[in-house]
Amino acid sequence: MHPMLNIAIGAARSAGNVIVRHIDRIDRLTISTKQTNDFVTEVDHMAEGEIIRLIRRAYPDHAILAEESGRQGDSEFEWVIDPLDGTTNFLHGFPQFAVSIALKHRGRLDQAVVYDPLRQELFTASRGAGATLNDHRIRVTRANGLPGALLGTGFPFRQQQHLDAYLEMFRALFPEAAGIRRAGAAALDLAYVAAGRLDGFWEIGLNEWDTAAGALLVLEAGGMVSDFDNGSDYLETGNVICAGPRLHAAMVAAIRPHRGEELRC
Repeated sequence: MHPMLNIAIGAARSAGNVIVRHIDRIDRLTISTKQTNDFVTEVDHMAEGEIIRLIRRAYPDHAILAEESGRQGDSEFEWVIDPLDGTTNFLHGFPQFAVSIALKHRGRLDQAVVYDPLRQELFTASRGAGATLNDHRIRVTRANGLPGALLGTGFPFRQQQHLDAYLEMFRALFPEAAGIRRAGAAALDLAYVAAGRLDGFWEIGLNEWDTAAGALLVLEAGGMVSDFDNGSDYLETGNVICAGPRLHAAMVAAIRPHRGEELRC
């Protein structure tokens, strides 16, 4: 195992322990609102602090981009951290949230961990070495197109000005797909595509920490990840489509006509 992946796994598990310890104390947590329907708790901060502590102990000179504390340092190595993806789910006791940690080397995704602390499911990937779930290799599905496909999505709750465009995308995909699920934790949605639990996924306006680890999982599981123009700017734009190669092409063809000028990449 790559030593940096090993550090990420230890940090994700440690953060997961912090989260699980507080599941029965939700009514006593301090909760702040970052923007409409976007919350942060002291658990987010504690979990992020634990991740950063363990990374800094191993690699004190590496840069960090973390959801709650922002960008720190400047290095060819940058850790991208979401300590609790699915905070709203966590606050409601809805069991769909995860820790997400990625490492970029010279701007390229290199290592990834998505950890579901409730199910103790550990998704990992190293560039060029494939993706795993609890040490078992995973692959995207071989869905040939939209008919029969199970898709994941997320609503543009942070950028509601894109709601009309999103609904048009939904209308374009819904009639042919077997179903569309919205579970509220993008890191897990991407991990589920990598593991073949979802055939494909799309969302508008995600942050880099939401998608970095999951994107590498999908790529290393044989899938494709792009923005709405089938380009590679999904980490910058936050507009993401991922699936196996044939379904990905079908999703791009269905979504691209409805993105509007404001979502052009």
